[in-house]
Amino acid sequence: MTVIIADAPPRGRSMAGPLFVSGIMLAALTEAIASTILALGRADMIGDTYATPDEFAWLDIGYTALKLIGFMAAAGLMARFKPRNLILGATLVMGGACAIAAVTARLDLLIVLRFVQGFSGGVLLVTGQAAIFLAYPASRQPFLQCLFAIAAVVAPATIAPALEGWLLDSHSWTWIFFSVVPVALAAAGLLIAADDPILERTAQRPFDWASFVLLAIMLLCATYVFSQGSRWDWFEAPHLLWLAVIGAAALLTFLGRQVLAGGRGLIDATLFASADFTFAFIVSFVAGAALFGSAFLIPSFAVSVLAFTPTDAGLLLLPSGVLFVAALLVTAFLVQGRGVAPFATVPFGILMIMASMWMLSGSSGESGAPDMMAAILLRGFGLGFLFLSITLIAFGGLDKRNLAAGIGLFNSGRQLGGLMGVAGLQTLIDHGMVSNTAVIGASVTAGTPAVVERLAATTALFSAKGLDPAAAGRAATSLLGRTVSGQSTVIAFDTAFFAVALLFLFAAPVLVAIKITLAKRAHRAQPEP
Repeated sequence: MTVIIADAPPRGRSMAGPLFVSGIMLAALTEAIASTILALGRADMIGDTYATPDEFAWLDIGYTALKLIGFMAAAGLMARFKPRNLILGATLVMGGACAIAAVTARLDLLIVLRFVQGFSGGVLLVTGQAAIFLAYPASRQPFLQCLFAIAAVVAPATIAPALEGWLLDSHSWTWIFFSVVPVALAAAGLLIAADDPILERTAQRPFDWASFVLLAIMLLCATYVFSQGSRWDWFEAPHLLWLAVIGAAALLTFLGRQVLAGGRGLIDATLFASADFTFAFIVSFVAGAALFGSAFLIPSFAVSVLAFTPTDAGLLLLPSGVLFVAALLVTAFLVQGRGVAPFATVPFGILMIMASMWMLSGSSGESGAPDMMAAILLRGFGLGFLFLSITLIAFGGLDKRNLAAGIGLFNSGRQLGGLMGVAGLQTLIDHGMVSNTAVIGASVTAGTPAVVERLAATTALFSAKGLDPAAAGRAATSLLGRTVSGQSTVIAFDTAFFAVALLFLFAAPVLVAIKITLAKRAHRAQPEP
């Protein structure tokens, strides 16, 4: 695809640029709201739809799987439609699907709508980011990509949970879907009002439908396995084992077709000729695990252990968004204004995320928002230094011909890394709760003096409140059991926080080694003068 910047009068062009970028940011915000609704609204939606856990799981699986498929389909769609029109269409589809979801409690219809929302969200994210790269020169990309990251990364990680928590406590989950509609309409209005800054001549390549179907099967199977693996004890469940086998077979067949296609396959293999893109693609898995994993752990810990309301849990991450944005702006200033290499801020981001997770690993059942806030703020600062840098590293050197394909592949890596990270942390918590309960319970026996004293004191307290001795004794025993279970849960979450820190501790030297190896390969590939 060859891109030509449209000529426009200076005055009109001065307004067209901000309108175009603002429209893309609002379009990305619709995806941020839609993608995070289940994080806090799951219990309310299950109650209203009368769904079993297996049935309800498809709302999450369908959205994530189709979002991944949308990432991979976006490049092909951009070769056939103008980017602005594609973003506009995907945004209106997202708004329409959310409007319908807000007025129905039919589970089957909600599942279909989540599929539609996921695909349109994946397409608009890739197309929106690619359009910014295509419409503006490289010298302006750090700041522009900073703005896009605010809507596409900061919003789902910090702003959307706060909004959704408030809507759940004050209204209902349907209002979360309703809130997408005005944002989508505003985005569509800005995109229509803005002059299209991209005039394109497309050199269409044949779309490999067979490979696309194989990739879609693999992504759907992978999403189900990673999303439901912990719940079904992984491959102890036959259907998970079969899905893993089908997904692996689809992936191997897909890779075989790409090799035989000789550069004409669904994925543009020339992307990996860029050492920077290859490095950033590998980092995207680790960054996705850190972003999605920590975004899963912190609200879950707040709700399940600290008994926060949805509003309080959502607001817990909101202050970190300020430092997230501040770090993005600092990185953009250093790269665009001072000519600093994007890679320079990556170590700072990794160290800050490691430190924040280590700090959170010391949380207890008595912790509150003030106790966790320093670590949460540090996490936001670290994510800001990490994400903009790897974005600029990944796409700064790509040719505009394969830019959209590179963005789709990079986003898929980040999403899959997030799925793997959340699945691993959920499994660690589940197993940790069982093993911790067994270990603690072994020390809490009827003959232990401390246990006898605790039960006697609690029984006396309940008796003083009016319970008869037998009921007071049962209540004291039940309360002690809940205390053991609660402490086991706290230890399990602390272990999960520490696991995220260890992930970077082990990944950092590996990533450095990969960076050095890729740099040497690129140096050898350069022709001698």
